Amino acid sequence: MSSIFKKIIDGEIPCFKIHENERFLSFLDVNPLKKGHILVIPKSEIDYIFDMDAELLSEFHLYAQKIAIALKKSIECQKVGLAVIGLEVPHAHIHLVPIEHVDDMNFSNKRIQLSKEEFISIAQLISSNL
Repeated sequence: MSSIFKKIIDGEIPCFKIHENERFLSFLDVNPLKKGHILVIPKSEIDYIFDMDAELLSEFHLYAQKIAIALKKSIECQKVGLAVIGLEVPHAHIHLVPIEHVDDMNFSNKRIQLSKEEFISIAQLISSNL
């Protein structure tokens, strides 16, 4: 079931990393809905989020909470939206998106374009607020 996320975990594909520990990794979505859009993934290859055992699922959400708090400190927004869709990549993941309106979480919206320098700056800012 190897996916692009597995290649990111293994360092075969670079990412704009926010944080990682032994079980999870968070990084900027390179095709973001909004500036600061983060993907949070488990390092274990699990396709469907609800196939996780209760302990891992709980830890996954607590890890995402930590990242969301840093995101809200870093990017001006009313709230940080959370979405789990699970169809784009066959690897469980959570989207964390800075939002002002419910429409900001519409995955049919046009994605924004950022430069490599902007991604690096945003990742460093969020990381510094952990």
